[in-house]
Amino acid sequence: MPIYALGDHEPDIHPDAWVHPDATVIGNVHLAAFASVWPQAVLRGDSGEIRIGERTNIQDGTVVHCTDFHPTHIGPDSAVGHNAHIEGAVIGSGCLIASGSVLLNGSVVEDGAVLGAGAVMSFNGSLPARRMALGVPARVREGYEVPEGMVSMIVENYVARIATYRAGLRRLS
Repeated sequence: MPIYALGDHEPDIHPDAWVHPDATVIGNVHLAAFASVWPQAVLRGDSGEIRIGERTNIQDGTVVHCTDFHPTHIGPDSAVGHNAHIEGAVIGSGCLIASGSVLLNGSVVEDGAVLGAGAVMSFNGSLPARRMALGVPARVREGYEVPEGMVSMIVENYVARIATYRAGLRRLS
C-alpha cells in the first residue's frame, strides 16, 4: 500500500486500522483504531494535520487534504462516502459526509450531522449537531433532526469489513 513519509512527517496508523493497498496516505496523517481507508482514497497531510477517529471510514475515491491554517479532523464513528472531498474541515463524531459531497476550508460539522450526497459546503461553513444540509450551496434542512445513531449501522458495517479484507483480500494480477 502506498504510505509515504514527507520530510519529518510519517503517517501514524494504529495497528487495528485498515488501509486498502490501493489507497494513498502521505505525511502528517493519524488513523485511530479500526479507522479504515478504502480503494483510491487519498489522505494527503503535506501542509497540515489530518486526524481520523476510531471506527471512522473513508470510502473509495475520497480526497482528504488540509492546509497550514486548517487541519482536517474527523471524529470517531463517522462515515465519509465515496468520492467526497474534504479540505481543512473539522467533523465531529457520528457524522455522515455522503457520497460526492464537498466540504471546504474552515468548515465545521458538529456531532451527528449529515452533509447530503453531492452537497457543497463552502469556506467556513457550519452544520449544527444532528442537522442535515443538502444542495449546492449546502443549506440546512429546516425542521429535520437526524435520528440519533443513524450512522452507526454504516460504521459497524465498515469495521466488520476490516476483518473480512484482512483475511480474504488477495491480488490476482
